[in-house]
Amino acid sequence: MVDSNGTLTVKGEMVPGVVERIHRLQSLGVNVVMISSDQRGNARALALSSGIAYYEANNSREKEDVLLSLGSNNVAAIGNARIDIGLFVQSIVSIATLQSEGIHKDIIDHVDVIVPSINDALDFFLDEDTFIATMKR
Repeated sequence: MVDSNGTLTVKGEMVPGVVERIHRLQSLGVNVVMISSDQRGNARALALSSGIAYYEANNSREKEDVLLSLGSNNVAAIGNARIDIGLFVQSIVSIATLQSEGIHKDIIDHVDVIVPSINDALDFFLDEDTFIATMKR
């Protein structure tokens, strides 16, 4: 599960390299889903053009409900905003991205990993050694 604003996009524009990484994940059998409040009004179009499923949710509880309706057994969440806390709480792995739109301080206690960018977050799942090293107890 990924958020749009400040996560897949910065100022409404898809971050370069994201679509290619999404397609690599999909080729590995990963189902990438965007859940967004669509603050900028283009999330549905971005999801469609990227080949990922889209769900609109207007608050944290709605995002959590979408995630639960899809099943949270094997879900990772990537986001940057307070609205993503419901996703983080219900996910097996949660990642915050530190891109130019910032992150909300309240998410820090709800994420497992913090990375500099969405591309780093997607690469986290593409590189098994990175994932294992970071998540190892």
